[in-house]
Amino acid sequence: MQAVKRTVRAGGWPGKHCIDPFKADFDMLQTQPVSRSVRLNGFSTCLRLEAVYWGILEQIAAVNQCSISAVLSYVDREVHLRQGGVRNFSGLIRVICVAWLLDPPSVR
Repeated sequence: MQAVKRTVRAGGWPGKHCIDPFKADFDMLQTQPVSRSVRLNGFSTCLRLEAVYWGILEQIAAVNQCSISAVLSYVDREVHLRQGGVRNFSGLIRVICVAWLLDPPSVR
């Protein structure tokens, strides 16, 4: 990810430099929510995530040589075994995606 250093203008910190969080080619379409029907351990459900998270899930699935539904089923099963479930499954998936990006597994 490439950040651009620039001076913040109106509404920012006058005279101070910051790292612009927007890449030059930032795609706002990645922020659009996308709903998909998925099967979690045999049960059909609908999951709504921003497009960027579906892309990360595709990467996770590719590394594991499985489908996105298989990845989601694994997470669902594990969270039930480890924690007894979770109230916000979409939020859990977002955090897992970010954690995966921050510390991607080494593929052997």
